[in-house]
Amino acid sequence: MIFWDATAIVPLLLAEPATAHVRALLAKDHELVVWWGASTECSSAIMRARRSGKLSDADARTARETLAALEGAWYEIQPSGAVRDQAARLLRVHTLRAADALQLAAALEWAGSPPAGAIVTFDERLRAAADSEGMETP
Repeated sequence: MIFWDATAIVPLLLAEPATAHVRALLAKDHELVVWWGASTECSSAIMRARRSGKLSDADARTARETLAALEGAWYEIQPSGAVRDQAARLLRVHTLRAADALQLAAALEWAGSPPAGAIVTFDERLRAAADSEGMETP
């Protein structure tokens, strides 16, 4: 299993330069682990692309249907005091936005200590923090 950041899920939903890469990762490992806010972040990306004219109504509908299918299959790390506390620690030691700290905290909660898991992300700050925390970043 791999923990998937929203930046890695979106190319599964929309045609982006990273689409082939993330589809290959998904083909190797069909089990996605995400944080509880991933669906909202992905929905935001779909609607942002629709509003900007990059997606037609039909393509946005297809992307939402694909997201719903993924949601039905993925494992979601729920919010908890441990995740919140871990996110606060991550904000003290890394240059992260709040949502990225929560995502990494959820990934670390899932991966254990020391981390025995990988996270796929295209956010460079999140990738650097995950590397620093001992997570693999394929």
